[in-house]
Amino acid sequence: MTPTLIGRIQTRIVLLATVGFGWTILVSPFLFRFGASFGAVLGGAVLALWVVGFFGIGWELVYHAMQQYRWEKDWPTLFGLITAANEGFVAFLALWVLLPSGPHPVTFFLHFSSTWIMIWLVANGPMRVILPRWRFRGGRIL
Repeated sequence: MTPTLIGRIQTRIVLLATVGFGWTILVSPFLFRFGASFGAVLGGAVLALWVVGFFGIGWELVYHAMQQYRWEKDWPTLFGLITAANEGFVAFLALWVLLPSGPHPVTFFLHFSSTWIMIWLVANGPMRVILPRWRFRGGRIL
């Protein structure tokens, strides 16, 4: 079944809150070497998750409108990975405005890209095992 708009939004939020947050905690000790102090990097990384989640709901609305022109009303799986480019660029600009010194580009790129790949892998693999009915409910979790 093709994921519905609300299903994609729910999946995005749940994966950011679980996989994204867990990955952020694991990877932050390695990222602070490229940026400021550990606390600043961890705070910035968690803020980045919030920004990606907030803007992600808007992106889902845009993607939904674009998908209406496709025959099957969905993306190929690879598009879900490629959309990281535009979402990462907007998130970086938003963090540049929100944070007084702006995010360190290397720290942001490493955190964002690794988190995006982890979430994409979980959504296309273990998610289908953990929540077997998820696919048949249009991607809805609740």
